[in-house]
Amino acid sequence: MKLVRGFSQIDESIAVILNVGDNVWKYGLYICPDIDTIFYGLSGLLDIDRGWGIKGDTFKFMDQIGKLGQENWFRIGDRDLATHVFRTELIRKGMTLTQVTEYIRLAYKLSAKLLPVSDDNIETRIITSHGEMNIQEFWVKHRAAPEVVAVKYKGAKNSRLAARILRLVRSSDRIIIAPANPISSIGPSLAVPGLRKELTKVREKVIAISPIVGKQAFSGPAAKYMKALKLDISPVGVAKYYSDIIGSFVISKMDFSYETKIKKLGLNVYLRDIAMNTLNEERRLASFVASVT
Repeated sequence: MKLVRGFSQIDESIAVILNVGDNVWKYGLYICPDIDTIFYGLSGLLDIDRGWGIKGDTFKFMDQIGKLGQENWFRIGDRDLATHVFRTELIRKGMTLTQVTEYIRLAYKLSAKLLPVSDDNIETRIITSHGEMNIQEFWVKHRAAPEVVAVKYKGAKNSRLAARILRLVRSSDRIIIAPANPISSIGPSLAVPGLRKELTKVREKVIAISPIVGKQAFSGPAAKYMKALKLDISPVGVAKYYSDIIGSFVISKMDFSYETKIKKLGLNVYLRDIAMNTLNEERRLASFVASVT
């Protein structure tokens, strides 16, 4: 979200390919956490402290669900609820996720193009020491505590790229892979047949930013996922995961010791301050990435 917000400050013509692997049916509603975070972040509604939902929201709906004897660990704010109810109603009327997302984008008057990678159902499943579970169960209900054995993207093999994705990849001047969790935030999109292959054709214009500094991820259980996939928990491990689809990799200037190893993968390497703790830092990193040729 942070880099997307940074780019939105310098270029209104950006397009964002949205992860659908976190999408889940809950309480009879179709919930799209990553998509909604982009909506709220670009419209100034995001609760920045939590990193999700609408700032100042209340949770009376969730309290009532609990009083009815239902699990309420997956928290939906009362204002946030409107988005899910509206999306679910439109999907049940026959609209695709792409169409619904465009409808909501226009309602928020956002200039960025927002495109779900696929209109098909893809579910990120985490295989753990406590059994297999949906990513929301792992991350929210179990607080990412169980050991991760493997990660899979249920439904991805039979999914299709949304109609505009290939055209977007082929026509864009540059493609940026944000410093999001490579396995759970970027991986589901790369698992959709055709996207990874298409990116290899244009890898010279694909730039990724490392989500890891040293051995520490900026946020989330990226290290657990990478360990399960036998990837080194470092910028080198991320670079290897992306090496067939990117031409350039931006890493923390503190990780200069990894530069030579990453260059041996055939990548251009740029060392910068990649932390984004303020809007100014988001804009500064986005401006640098936009200048990479």
